[in-house]
Amino acid sequence: MLDNVTINQLRAFVAVCDQGSFSGAARELRRAQSAISHAISALESAFDVVLFERNTHRATLTAAGRSLLPDARGVISRTEEMKMRAVSIAEAGVPQVSIAVDTYFPRTHLIECLRTLQADFPTVAINLRMTTMQGGERLVLEGMCALAVTITDVPELSPGTIERQHLCEARMVTVCAPSHPLAAITGSIPREEFGRHIQLVVTDNQPDAEKTQQGVASERQWLVNDLGAKHDLLRGSLCWGHMPLHLVADDIANGALVELQRRAWHMSPLTFMISQRRGYSISECETRLVELLGDRHRFSKDAGQRSVSRKGIKFPKARHA
Repeated sequence: MLDNVTINQLRAFVAVCDQGSFSGAARELRRAQSAISHAISALESAFDVVLFERNTHRATLTAAGRSLLPDARGVISRTEEMKMRAVSIAEAGVPQVSIAVDTYFPRTHLIECLRTLQADFPTVAINLRMTTMQGGERLVLEGMCALAVTITDVPELSPGTIERQHLCEARMVTVCAPSHPLAAITGSIPREEFGRHIQLVVTDNQPDAEKTQQGVASERQWLVNDLGAKHDLLRGSLCWGHMPLHLVADDIANGALVELQRRAWHMSPLTFMISQRRGYSISECETRLVELLGDRHRFSKDAGQRSVSRKGIKFPKARHA
């Protein structure tokens, strides 16, 4: 009977467990609830065990169900890996790259990497998506992109399906316009003083995404889903906020923005990761692009990670992993 077990039955089993009900599983898998019930019944018949208690409102696992659930997840995960390998093998002869890149990633560096990749692979076809927060890994999960440049602090959408590897880092700075009240404060500014002013925070533009807020110090926040809009609002003296140094180095140098010094408040560098589905066989062309994106010397040069000055004070060069 075990030969009659199908991957769709296992998907139904896992979906019922994850959603807590047969109706929730039906919505998740976009199938009729009767089809979910039939799949579970067929699975119980094949295993000769009862997977769910039948006398509860929620889908409550039996002891047998709890024991078999990890195995079901493992089979589904390995099946997905096999599918990704098959896709990679089928497309191995086509030089193409589909990649989602977080909007915080240095645009100049990205352009130079793509220019070099085009020189190395003249016929390469590029599918580039600019995303925010969890948007890149969402496109990887949906099969729209093979790779995604992601910020490490952003929660993973599916840790069992997606794997990440370190790529590079970028220094973050806290800035405001010269006319903002914080710009008039000399020396290091305590966190509570930041909290008295409106902070501009970039949030995910996906309606159902897990909201991630790094370095938030103020309860008074304005939210934007576009880094360019945040840049413009900061220069407009409406708020203060954190920005990648490569985006505001020229503004600090010419006085359009002022870098604020934080007292006893450390801002970690922005760490970028490369995300892909587990089991995906990365092509030679994709491997070359990842190497270029993570090249710390090229990154430092293209991203404008240089010393900038404010009122005669020299700030050090950014450190990269």
